[in-house]
Amino acid sequence: MGTCLKGNMSVLSLVLFLLSVQQFWAQEDPLLPFSEHLDLEHNVQLKWGFDKIQGTILFQLSVNTSGWISFGLSPNGGMTGADIVIGGVDNKGTYFTDRHALGNSMPVVDQKQNYKLLSLSESDGKTVMKFQRSIESCDENDLPVTILPMKLIYAYGETDDISYHKAQRGTKEVNLLKYMPRASLSNATYFDITMENFMLPANQTYYHCKTARAPTFDSKQHIYRIEPVITNYDLVHHLLLYRCPPTVTEPLELECYTKTERCMETIAVWGVGGGDFEFPEVAGLPIGGNVGDFFYRLEVHYNNVNKTAGRVDSSGLRFYYTSKLRQHDAGILMTGLAVIPSYAIPPKAKSFLTYGMCDTTYIPKVLETANDLQVFSVMMHTHLAGRKVRVGHFREGKQIDLLAVDENYNFEFQQVTNLGKTKTVKLGDKLLVECTYNTENRNTLTQGGLSTSDEMCLAFLFYYPAMNLSGCESLPHFSSLVSEMGAGDTGTWLYMMNTMAWNDSSINEYQQTLKKINQTVIVVNSFNKASITNGTIPDLKVSPPEPCVRACATKNLAFMSLFLCLAGVTTAE
Repeated sequence: MGTCLKGNMSVLSLVLFLLSVQQFWAQEDPLLPFSEHLDLEHNVQLKWGFDKIQGTILFQLSVNTSGWISFGLSPNGGMTGADIVIGGVDNKGTYFTDRHALGNSMPVVDQKQNYKLLSLSESDGKTVMKFQRSIESCDENDLPVTILPMKLIYAYGETDDISYHKAQRGTKEVNLLKYMPRASLSNATYFDITMENFMLPANQTYYHCKTARAPTFDSKQHIYRIEPVITNYDLVHHLLLYRCPPTVTEPLELECYTKTERCMETIAVWGVGGGDFEFPEVAGLPIGGNVGDFFYRLEVHYNNVNKTAGRVDSSGLRFYYTSKLRQHDAGILMTGLAVIPSYAIPPKAKSFLTYGMCDTTYIPKVLETANDLQVFSVMMHTHLAGRKVRVGHFREGKQIDLLAVDENYNFEFQQVTNLGKTKTVKLGDKLLVECTYNTENRNTLTQGGLSTSDEMCLAFLFYYPAMNLSGCESLPHFSSLVSEMGAGDTGTWLYMMNTMAWNDSSINEYQQTLKKINQTVIVVNSFNKASITNGTIPDLKVSPPEPCVRACATKNLAFMSLFLCLAGVTTAE
């Protein structure tokens, strides 16, 4: 009896575990983070994710029917010119075709089948079709997926006889590549953290900080949406909000970085030209409850180009929150090149590279509990000389990915962007932030620093589950830099840098020196406990594969494999 009961309990535990796993993956597929119902009745749901670096987009269409289903991209919302796929499950198995529509008639099958079917199933009156294609158009019958809103069309039938869909059709405009989730909450509650009638000094660059307590909550809440509240768009360059450690217990307002800053865990970030940001459905920023009654530091960077005195500003951030908790607490990790004037960018450079490295191996050194990072969004940041930003992802000494890339960085438009899918950064991985600068119009050195005329090279990673982590950065090992350049001390090095005849040769030599010397790698937790070690910069490969070319290569490889098989030749796995 006891043995039987124990066995039944074991089976029950296993069933509950499998159900919980199934429920978890039903709630969260890291490759399909975005979702929209395409119809008002919620019979048609589209989930999708994309990888701009690999150049692919993944779709999953779910329709409440046991018949055929279809999805398409349309130039105007109608059939004519639409790029369409049709699929389903019949008594012979699955069927799936890539087509295009010439008008209000049966879509024509494409000669090139550029959509790849990944799975197709039918159960309980629902058909689910998962498929992938290139973001770019691979032939004249495909429409490219653009960064602008696109008109999506759908249709379906009650049987697998593909015929006129009647009223079972529709269209919806969605921005697939710049999608912003929108939580539909009946009572939107929010609080603001802003400056209050702050009068700016007549400085071109000024950082003002305000440390204050956030509203208190009896229970934990999740912030799901952050909006900028900007009084003077011509003055405010960026906003940062930091959570303070428990040792900060008093409000304070003064110029930033005039005393030792203790509040350095990034909670929110906004840059000039950016808009609001909403977290994915699985994550939210925690506040209240067991998160504690913390103080927060608002940092506003004012770029007062004309040095106008007497301007008054009340800019800051608005936080929408809910007691309906998400699955994960989210966090923001600052990575890149530490912002200190121990390096310099030479003048007259067409394309000068700097590097900042995060080695996650050392995160457990500053945390009692550490976990992998599930990164879903990023904001990349440089100043006026910045032209490109790339974030390389390395594992066991090899580059496995480009986590994020901005090949046309625009100082006037700095936006938190969704990666398109959730990317896993395992403990032990390295992240390399590479920035490209152009200083052809400058005659003097550009220092790393806070001023708009100085430079930065940063990537703010939005991730879950949150850790008590502030930053993971690096900088060139300064004594190694001085020694490698043949200077005996700091003063001599500064003189060399300022009197150097900067040309293509000397610029390249200096860049290579910066890259090959040891780096000082710094990992800091929320309580300002730091791990400081040495590391080296890995080589970053920056050319992503061409998806259409890769698709052709895959087909050619398939034909070659078939030929070898028919010829009786085997290949090594």
